[in-house]
Amino acid sequence: MRHWIVTEFGSGPVLAEAPLPVPGPGEVRLRIAACGLNFADLLLIRGAYQERPALPFVPGMEVAGTVEALGPGVAGPAPGSRVMLHSGRGGLAEAGCFAAGRCLPIPDGVSFEAAAAFPVAYGTSHLGLTRRARLAPGETLLVLGAAGGVGLTAVEIGRRLGARVIAAARGADRLEVARAAGAHHLVDTGAGGLREAVRALGGADVVYDPVGGPLAAEALRTLRPEGRHVVIGFAAGEVPQFAANHLLVKNIDVIGFYWGGYAAFRPEALAASLATLTDWLARGAIRPHVGHLLPFARAAEGLALLAGRKATGKVVIATG
Repeated sequence: MRHWIVTEFGSGPVLAEAPLPVPGPGEVRLRIAACGLNFADLLLIRGAYQERPALPFVPGMEVAGTVEALGPGVAGPAPGSRVMLHSGRGGLAEAGCFAAGRCLPIPDGVSFEAAAAFPVAYGTSHLGLTRRARLAPGETLLVLGAAGGVGLTAVEIGRRLGARVIAAARGADRLEVARAAGAHHLVDTGAGGLREAVRALGGADVVYDPVGGPLAAEALRTLRPEGRHVVIGFAAGEVPQFAANHLLVKNIDVIGFYWGGYAAFRPEALAASLATLTDWLARGAIRPHVGHLLPFARAAEGLALLAGRKATGKVVIATG
């Protein structure tokens, strides 16, 4: 089989041959059909993620494929089952061994490519908005980076949860993607004046922030009293610093959220969220937006799209 492997932090993955892996206890082997790329993959490759993997490793934390073999003592899912999962890494390969307990069935009618775009982005937005942001119907949600992989799901889920959604993104084309996902109002961050534009719309109750950088501080100033600013990540490349006096005067919360951490300390919350989302996916209530579908040999181009912040929706690598 082939896989993309990182041998040194800071260097891009290279395409190489490898033996077909054998599943161990608690594992299944998948014939991988598609892998969803995430900004966190770039951080893993740079050695700058919250969790630093041992070298060498195969990036790709969102996987969809078919079960080929079961490890010792594993009862299922049965060979031939179509499954998707948040794998952490290992997805940029033609096959891989993953924890059986993380596998979710792909609903009928959902493609491998859509399934590979599903667990991380939707899981992050759903748990972040429901558990951490405590978003309530009728509240106003400001989503930064609203046309990106995670931001676009926050627009879609925020609308479904009954919020009024303000989508902030750079450029008319990207904003149109957010509008199609359900945004009520659009703000072009390339034109400047985010604070003034959102305040003209009445301000926000929740800021959903996967961007960081200078935009984060500006978004914080749009919050109403008792507003919540949920920190998801720093796609702009700069970790923002928040002025504590602004938090105090308006009784504002700044809330950190690392979705992957819930697998260790609140797995039941993660499982319940994914169960809800999978039901929505099966019923067509949410629709993953694959903005870029590339063949396996062009995986490096997919990572470059993320690094250049040129992607809309999800970047997915098709293996089959």
